[in-house]
Amino acid sequence: MADVDAIKKAAGERARKLGLSYAGALTPAEAHDLMKAGARLVDVRTKPELLYVGKVPGALTVEWQTYPGSKPNPEFIGELAASTSKEEPVMFLCRSGARSHAAAEAAMRAGWKETYNVLEGFEGDKDAEQHRSTVNGWRKAGLPWTQS
Repeated sequence: MADVDAIKKAAGERARKLGLSYAGALTPAEAHDLMKAGARLVDVRTKPELLYVGKVPGALTVEWQTYPGSKPNPEFIGELAASTSKEEPVMFLCRSGARSHAAAEAAMRAGWKETYNVLEGFEGDKDAEQHRSTVNGWRKAGLPWTQS
């Protein structure tokens, strides 16, 4: 079993080094360990991304931006509140870590006590040929995922 306290401490230290306002920044493997220990993983990608690219079994899904148009989801906080508690640790995941960073900040500002960003995201950074899932990220780490 993972050492939850050690993971949260490392994530908090990363957050301080990066100047983040929320509880921490997690690697995909750390997020998976915390998920297995009961923390909620919220995937903030769009429904088409989940359908065509893949998703994490057991993750909640709340779009940060709507599809089509990539406009902010005006119901994000309400949808998050309907499926999580402000008292439980909540981790946010997107394609590469940018939208999930914004979601972690927004949730923290809205009163969630312990929010985290999953660094690298589901697909990770682009490689030299501009492809994802080859450099880092949830899929590259070999963590559980499914595809429609």
